Amino acid sequence: MIDREQVHKVAHLARLELTDEEETAFTTQLGSMLDYFEQLSELDTSKVEPTTRAIEVPNVTRRDRLQPFADREAILTGAPDREEEFFKVPQILSETE
Repeated sequence: MIDREQVHKVAHLARLELTDEEETAFTTQLGSMLDYFEQLSELDTSKVEPTTRAIEVPNVTRRDRLQPFADREAILTGAPDREEEFFKVPQILSETE
């Protein structure tokens, strides 16, 4: 399905320098993978619902709680730019909008 010349071309495009032995090995390995994908394409999946995961995994999150930070100056000290007691950020909207 895939030959050594194609492996060489892909390696060149990916800026990989492969030895002759690596090209031969990758040709065999990639050929095996492509054969497996060919087998999978023969399966009838018309009645299978599309999913993002093979198993259902719950998203574990914590509740957001507003908490005051006692040392405001410590936070502002790490800011790249500030104006008095506030972070200063670049303007992204013009006044005409």
